[in-house]
Amino acid sequence: MENRSVFALDGISGMLIATVLLLSILAGLTVWGLGVQQGSATNYYQIENEKDIKMFSTDNATHRVDVK
Repeated sequence: MENRSVFALDGISGMLIATVLLLSILAGLTVWGLGVQQGSATNYYQIENEKDIKMFSTDNATHRVDVK
């Protein structure tokens, strides 16, 4: 005779705990992603010396200047 329970952690309650955990992780990552997107959307920059930019160069990042 096995000890079976509908509300054991491998039953309905375990499924509900896993579902709530996954939905809370999803909500947290969504809020974090929206915050990062809003921060990036308000970070304006300007390109200086467009004529000096080369196609393959590591110095191209120095042409970008934050406007803030």
